[in-house]
Amino acid sequence: MSERIVDVLIVGAGASGAALAWSLAGSKLDVLCLEQGGWMKQEEYPSNEVAWELRRLTDFGLSPNDRKRPADYPVNDASSPIAVSNFNAVGGSTILFAGHFPRLHPSDFRARTLDGVGADWPLDYRTLAPFYDLNERMTGVSGLVGDPAYPSDPAKVPPLPPLPMGKLGETMARGFNRLGWHWWPSDSAIISEPWEGRAPCINAGTCLAGCAQGAKSSTDVTYWPVALRGGGVRLETGCRVREITVGADGLADGVIYWDAEGVERRQRAHVVVLACNGVGTPRLLLNSRSSLFPDGLANRSGLVGRNLMFHPYAMVTGLFDEPLEGYRGATGCCIMSQEFYETDAARGFLRGYSFEILRGLGPVFTALMAFGWGRLPWGPDHHGAYAEVFDRTAALVVIGEDLPEEVNTVTLDPELKDAHGVPAPKITYRLGENSERLMAHGAARAKEVLDAAGARETFCEPILRVAGWHLMGTARMGTDPETSVVNEWGRCHDVKNLFVIDGSIFPTAGAVNPTNTIQALALRIGDAMRRDLPALLD
Repeated sequence: MSERIVDVLIVGAGASGAALAWSLAGSKLDVLCLEQGGWMKQEEYPSNEVAWELRRLTDFGLSPNDRKRPADYPVNDASSPIAVSNFNAVGGSTILFAGHFPRLHPSDFRARTLDGVGADWPLDYRTLAPFYDLNERMTGVSGLVGDPAYPSDPAKVPPLPPLPMGKLGETMARGFNRLGWHWWPSDSAIISEPWEGRAPCINAGTCLAGCAQGAKSSTDVTYWPVALRGGGVRLETGCRVREITVGADGLADGVIYWDAEGVERRQRAHVVVLACNGVGTPRLLLNSRSSLFPDGLANRSGLVGRNLMFHPYAMVTGLFDEPLEGYRGATGCCIMSQEFYETDAARGFLRGYSFEILRGLGPVFTALMAFGWGRLPWGPDHHGAYAEVFDRTAALVVIGEDLPEEVNTVTLDPELKDAHGVPAPKITYRLGENSERLMAHGAARAKEVLDAAGARETFCEPILRVAGWHLMGTARMGTDPETSVVNEWGRCHDVKNLFVIDGSIFPTAGAVNPTNTIQALALRIGDAMRRDLPALLD
């Protein structure tokens, strides 16, 4: 058992944990981060191999239940149409993310006021804007200034030029133009030019299996190297935290964990910060029961693990007559559209969605997709049929706003456990009526765009099963301890020295990928900690 007491103990080295560690580096604070995964090695990524796509079905798959890496924990998501997708390593799920990196809209912070649904955030877009700016500089975001989807923020200037649209992007842009709908080059956490010692994207298209080039801005190549050089920050890997401990005063005083050798240890701390994602954080809080918190730590509101939001995804794929060169370029970072982002009650639902344009698939996933469509027969016609599909597809994914509902939960499974006997998370989730109407509308509009762009046929997947990579809402922020778990600074109402900084704290989900917002929130919280904690701990 360690008797050294650190000032700040961070659990999780992914998007938010890395940003907070960097923010606190070089201060007077003694900071330790525990991560249950390890450091990734770029030379060992699947993209270095000819058969790289096959490993996306095994040890680099999106679901931990398929992947089964030593650092993973199982997830019971049988009671959900959407399966959890995450990754445990230094860098967390940014190792496998597509790098699509938009901001929330100002309206997303006021859903209750504007539309009578969800909950207003206890802060607004303008408050978070400087931390978006900082995060985008640290990350190295590629994009184009002047996006009309953000008219209230003319200062939004990505630090790098946009990634090339390519023939596929230009084809899809013509479809949007013919309909008169918004589109814009994606804000991308992938560098288009040399940035902070990293080489730019080479358009290999292997983003979802880790970036061997180092151009994708996973936090193991952005925040962590700078944080560890800055002083006062340590990172220990292979550490699986079991529970957060509390003292007689009801304050968090550390964690119990297993180290890389499987030895049970205790680490004491003045401040504990959870950065374990919207499933891992409620799992840890619910497993940290005591006489003071019999229903789970910081759970006097009963809201820990409730209001799970995923962002449901639909995908509509178009088949074109001409090659689109879609295999060249960043998979999920081409162009996007926010034509249907804001509420229009005439559509029959509240809130909205965005379109993310996907580039073409690699040869193996193209074959699997065509086989599922019934377009890839065995026998003498196989190769001819394949040639009519490969490099001739473009897809739109509909990213729908998921409204918070208390019936959508993360709880502890009574039977399934991880390798150390810790209860696995159990997901109970359903799409609400508003989400179903929203997604149907989005899929129909996606088909219109593809038709306008020249697709000769389209295929729709109304809900993608392995699309649970946006994990939000399960420890929501707010001003009222009865209706929220943490305040606007991520500090738990019930435990004043316990913070949550990941997607768990989102009161609403918006309709864009959340990583940029998660990190901006972590930087804002870190800025306050850096300013206030040293004096409090002296």
